Amino acid sequence: MDTIKNYLETMFANLPNTVEVKKAKDELYSMMEDKYTELINEGKTENEAVGTVISEFGNLDELAESLGIDKVVSEAVDSDTRVLCQEEVLDYIRDVTRQRFTIGLGVMLCCFAMVGPILFSTIGDMIGREGVVGIGVILMFLLAAAGVGMFIFSSVMMSQWKFLQKEPCAIDFSTAEYLAREKEDNAILRGSILTIGIIICVLSIIPVIAFSTIFGETFPFLTEGIGPSMIFICAGVGVLLIIFSGAKDSAYDKLLSLNDVKTMAGDFEPVKKARKNYVNEYAKDFMSMYWKIVLCIYLIISFSSFNWGSTWLIWPIAGIIRKPLGRILTGNREGGEAK
Repeated sequence: MDTIKNYLETMFANLPNTVEVKKAKDELYSMMEDKYTELINEGKTENEAVGTVISEFGNLDELAESLGIDKVVSEAVDSDTRVLCQEEVLDYIRDVTRQRFTIGLGVMLCCFAMVGPILFSTIGDMIGREGVVGIGVILMFLLAAAGVGMFIFSSVMMSQWKFLQKEPCAIDFSTAEYLAREKEDNAILRGSILTIGIIICVLSIIPVIAFSTIFGETFPFLTEGIGPSMIFICAGVGVLLIIFSGAKDSAYDKLLSLNDVKTMAGDFEPVKKARKNYVNEYAKDFMSMYWKIVLCIYLIISFSSFNWGSTWLIWPIAGIIRKPLGRILTGNREGGEAK
């Protein structure tokens, strides 16, 4: 029956999402189900039964009058909506995952950039040569430049998917169900990665406290060099995990939001559950650009203040407030309709 249900959903996908059309679809599904059961009871195989049902009930133009939707079907124009195949869907998920990892890697490199000045400043104090600090500064700018390069490269990676923003696109019923299952299965992994990332960020201060407590001023290279450096190293790794944790979910949500809510394709149950109806278009645009906005804020504050020891906190804070902010902008009903 899954094959018949998928075929039925495809038949009605481009029709308007009205009570009249929903009633006709339910009526036709009941007729198809009864015929399928009858054929199975007669000893037909499942494939034979499915083939017979589709051949008898698979032409909506012939059935439209008896279902009371002949006017709707006759007025329906051929849609220029691009239906993504499963291969395209998988490629998109892969590319979004790589993009989010690249952005996280860029942030991590920016955090690592501060390790150079800290370590070489400590070494300079120990050997009495202030010029050594210059090496650390050079290393800082090299790592920061590499991080910014990662941000730029992440945008280039997604250039082939710009049509999702510019052209009407959709996914079929079986693909929507597949994405909904994958999103549910990914929840535990996403939560685990996010939790580990937050824990690493929180624990980043531990090396400084431990080295100061154990060694005091006996080993300045540990207390003033390695300890503070570990803050940025741990923060970089933690933020990388936080950003990467939601990569697949963001891809699933984007794909499930493609179907036009005014058509029956937008009434697929998996699509309805994942849909976010924002309070206005500005809110929708803001959330679609959320991480790019966070990135701009991070770079502006970091390069204007050079306070890299604190600016990395922007990323975990942004990750924490994103979900409640999404609830507010969708009328406090995340994934559902706004009140």
